[in-house]
Amino acid sequence: MTLKTEAKALATGIVAFAALYHLPVGSARFDGAVHEALALTRWYAREHVLLCLVPAFFIAGGISVFVSQSSVMKYLGAGARKVVAYGVASVSGTVLAVCSCTVLPLFAGIYGMGAGIGPATAFLYSGPAINALAIILTARVLGVEIGVARAVGAVVFSVVIGLVMHFVFRRDERETALAQAAMPEEETRPLLQTGLTFLAMVAVLVFANWGAGGSGFFAVVYGIKWWLAGAGGVGLAYALVGWYGWTWWKPLVAVAAGALVSVWPGGPVAVFTTVTVVFAWGVASQEGELREWFEASWGFGKQILPLLLAGVLVAGLLLGRPGQEGLVPSGWIAGLVGGNSVGANLFAAVSGAFMYFATLTEVPILEGLLGSGMGQGPALALLLAGPAVSLPSILVLRAVMGAKRTAVFIALVVALSALTGFIFGNLV
Repeated sequence: MTLKTEAKALATGIVAFAALYHLPVGSARFDGAVHEALALTRWYAREHVLLCLVPAFFIAGGISVFVSQSSVMKYLGAGARKVVAYGVASVSGTVLAVCSCTVLPLFAGIYGMGAGIGPATAFLYSGPAINALAIILTARVLGVEIGVARAVGAVVFSVVIGLVMHFVFRRDERETALAQAAMPEEETRPLLQTGLTFLAMVAVLVFANWGAGGSGFFAVVYGIKWWLAGAGGVGLAYALVGWYGWTWWKPLVAVAAGALVSVWPGGPVAVFTTVTVVFAWGVASQEGELREWFEASWGFGKQILPLLLAGVLVAGLLLGRPGQEGLVPSGWIAGLVGGNSVGANLFAAVSGAFMYFATLTEVPILEGLLGSGMGQGPALALLLAGPAVSLPSILVLRAVMGAKRTAVFIALVVALSALTGFIFGNLV
């Protein structure tokens, strides 16, 4: 071992020991922040892992196994037609309605299959940002102007971010396009079969996570969300048995297990979890591409979930849950985002990029901050940056596409959000 290596190890040990030695255990601020970190992580595990991430892992695994690489490259690859690629990617959030963490497995799936960095990052931003219910709720609670500005800004951002990412990394994209053009055509399953299979999986993801709020159509769907999610599950089972060779009695076992658990007091989440576990067993125990599907989904889970949980833990320690405080006092944030200065908009965008917002929670948080004196411009900046990225998602993105591309993506989100917030604040 070299002297430099030993010195680095010694310095690391000293810093770690000093941090542990001086931990302010017993102070109200520190103890409260630790409580908030654990509480937020527990809430995330209960509310998002089972209903959001697990279905998303299966969709991501399905992309890598059921969808041919040539199909991904045709529509989203480095050499794909930009109108088609960015058109599809920029409006995906209206269908998915996912948060910044749930979109990560889907992004990893299409990016790993050869999607260009431009369309892939356009999809990455639009997935959580263009949520129809969230935009409607924003307009109702915070005002029509900010609701419309959020909708227009999110769609435009996704395209601009994708195009800039493509331009910045154009040399890599050019090499990727040449390599993809030289690849032989693959035999593919009929598009209708693949499309219906993924439609069923997306239905399970969307309806299982359909949140309360809204009226009319949204309220009706919320009232029957579990029936709709179940219908998606039945459709998926039918597709797997008919087109992928899944043994016919295995989905019946999953349904029977769910029916048995339904008589217990665990509620729909317990039924969903039980059916998912038995479903996973049924897929994993099958030979061929169904087992490959499970293994790919499991691989995404191992790669992404630990980083997400670690990120949520740190976010809770620093900022706390909505309405609570972590190590950083919420009064500091409210004081720094008042008015409509460049600094206020930039701080709101940076704060939003590191905070974790579950779907729809950003609206009541912004309502409270606006009541505390937050300006309209910083509010929009936080709305455009917050739901799209977070500290947990940044950790995962670094592992998926590298530190340099992640840094450029985050910088674009922050800069565009701050600029748009500043312009909007001056207009209104």
